[in-house]
Amino acid sequence: MKLDYRTLWISDVHLGTRGCKDEYLLDFLRHVQCERIYLVGDIVDIWKMKGGFYWPRLHNEIIKHLMGMAAAGIEVIYIPGNHDELFRGYTGTVFNGIQIMDRAIHEAADGRKYLVLHGDEFDGVVCTNKWLAVLGSGAYDLLIELNRWFNHGRRLLGFPYWSMSAYIKHKVKNAVNFIYGFEEALLKEARTQGLDGVICGHIHHAVVRTDEQGTVYGNSGDWVESCTALTEDAAGCLSVLHWAKDSVQLLEDPLSAAVACPVFAEESA
Repeated sequence: MKLDYRTLWISDVHLGTRGCKDEYLLDFLRHVQCERIYLVGDIVDIWKMKGGFYWPRLHNEIIKHLMGMAAAGIEVIYIPGNHDELFRGYTGTVFNGIQIMDRAIHEAADGRKYLVLHGDEFDGVVCTNKWLAVLGSGAYDLLIELNRWFNHGRRLLGFPYWSMSAYIKHKVKNAVNFIYGFEEALLKEARTQGLDGVICGHIHHAVVRTDEQGTVYGNSGDWVESCTALTEDAAGCLSVLHWAKDSVQLLEDPLSAAVACPVFAEESA
């Protein structure tokens, strides 16, 4: 059974790393259909690959599936991030049907217009201290590796996937403050451009929310911790999909997992 969406956003897959949840992502791609998919940066982790090559079969399968989607007439737009910034040199080109763009303007079914970008240019650590970002990436990779073994043990015991790394990150005060500041900077950029909202990746924190001024902030999350994507339905409603947690229920009965659109729910509050 296929889950039908108008638009999908995925980001921070980090192909080329052991932390990538490739089996979950490939399962997701095989069970969805859409008109358009945005790859919102850090799809391939070139930073990590410089320190040692890792590329299992499932990573190839993911690339082949995305190219197959483009060949089937689905619009596939790749917006590189900081971990795959090498591809920014190919902005404006098309590779096997996949468009490479620095950023995009997405018009939703309800007429709202969203700025789509990876978001690293609004992260002061990446912009001003790249060596610090790389050092932080190394510590993060260690946490992800611990998380992988932790969840291997949970699976043996019959428990579902749970992201220890995401839990720790969202409980640390400085991380919470950083996330809030990042979101506010991107909301301001959307308003500056006269748009209704912004959709990004980069910080591995999936959410859709509307601020007090009515501007929408959406983040597609990641596929190393939360296995999340951002979706748009036929009415233009944006939602976060947690594949590792909700896939079984969604595939058994799509209507049973339906929730109120976060954008409209907050506006009517």
